[in-house]
Amino acid sequence: MYIDEVGNHDIKKTLSENERYLTLFGVWTSYDQVVNIIQPEMNAIKQEFFPGDPDIPVVFHRKDITRFRGPFTVLYSDKKKRTRFGDRMLKAYREWEYKVATITIDKLEHLSRYQVWRHAPYHYCLEVLLERCVLYLHYSDLRGDVMIESRNPTLDGKLVNSFRRLYHEGTRHLPADLLQSHLTSKEIKLKKKSANIAGLQLADLLAHSAFYDLLADYGIIQAQKSEYGRRIAEILNSTKYNRDVSTGRIVGYGKKLLP
Repeated sequence: MYIDEVGNHDIKKTLSENERYLTLFGVWTSYDQVVNIIQPEMNAIKQEFFPGDPDIPVVFHRKDITRFRGPFTVLYSDKKKRTRFGDRMLKAYREWEYKVATITIDKLEHLSRYQVWRHAPYHYCLEVLLERCVLYLHYSDLRGDVMIESRNPTLDGKLVNSFRRLYHEGTRHLPADLLQSHLTSKEIKLKKKSANIAGLQLADLLAHSAFYDLLADYGIIQAQKSEYGRRIAEILNSTKYNRDVSTGRIVGYGKKLLP
């Protein structure tokens, strides 16, 4: 599973509406799919639309793309290329084989509800996301590992310790032996954005649209404003979200609003 975040981990009474929510978005897929399909096709797309120095790889980052920074400046002036690139990525999102889950926490509600004891928001989201991935692995008779983008030494250290604790002690809903039987390591993998990891880039490209789609599902907003974001959400909702295998229900399985 590759994880990306939307928002920040801060929790305080003075949070603005823009800071109120934190999302952890997970993409899980197979090793063969990454090696044989996602990574080579992503590299081919980069070469087609953003050719350059092979020693300086292009790394997909949603903010850089939408703000036309770095190698993506060409998209600002060339609207036809921008449209072709957007359509090509939508085709990839639709055709690549993967599952996703979006876990969002309302930090102000969390702060209000739990006056004495409370989870750190980031680690609470990680626990809930990990439960869904492990259950998917369990019912599919699979094993896997977890990778997330590195932030800074202090936060990374806390994340490593949190993941180890979950691995050794289990979660509130899953026993440790279930996690240990389906996770290949007690260590969470941490990689910088510059490492050019295809799975982390895919999570980054999808997470923002998934976050606003969740807010719309829970009635917090009417709909996300971006038409392109809505098109991504349609793809995720149609076939990509983790869901109850018997009912097809996504809310609670692929989408969860905390607390």
